[in-house]
Amino acid sequence: MAKEIDDLHAQERTGTGKGAARHARRDGMVPGIVFGGEQDPLPINIPFNELFKRLKAGRFKSTLFNLKVDGHEDVRVICRDVQRDVVKDLPIHVDLMRLRRATRINLFIHVNVEGEEVSPGLKRGGVLNLVRPEVELVVTAGDIPDHITIDVSKLNIHDSVTISDVTLPAGAKPTIDRDFVIATLTAPSSLRSAGEDEEDEAAADEVPTTAGEEGAEKQE
Repeated sequence: MAKEIDDLHAQERTGTGKGAARHARRDGMVPGIVFGGEQDPLPINIPFNELFKRLKAGRFKSTLFNLKVDGHEDVRVICRDVQRDVVKDLPIHVDLMRLRRATRINLFIHVNVEGEEVSPGLKRGGVLNLVRPEVELVVTAGDIPDHITIDVSKLNIHDSVTISDVTLPAGAKPTIDRDFVIATLTAPSSLRSAGEDEEDEAAADEVPTTAGEEGAEKQE
């Protein structure tokens, strides 16, 4: 169940320093550096459009990439820093760290749902609310799960699924220590409206009589 890792394409950057970085930016590239592991740091340039698209997608710093640089072996990397222009807020430099297969990292893992077709709560018209479509887990870089699965086959209305109900892949654990909700099964709007009407009727029955009404009762 290993997760397919997205490729991140880059070019080796010739020259270092501010001059080379400015030249890269003029050419529509974002300069960066790849460090870590047992290799020397590698200066790179990443196409601005590709990097900007991935930044807009979100969670760039918690996503694992397969870095492809011509003339070098592919390597798994994770972002450690993105420097931005203080005025335009656009990326001007990126730091990537090489990962060994045994390295432990935090990643957001997709949540799959099974058992919806037999859930008694859903059959009654309940609504499944996926509170966390992704869950942040500590995993090893060499064995990243593609997803985790929650089972809602026995859920009734007002039931929920928490992280303690989920069988996690071997070696993975949540980044949050406490138990937390992943999904809830809420009542359909029709049942909620009926319940609200009943509460209103009960409240009306409990309205205390006024002083005038009490007097009338005594005279009778």
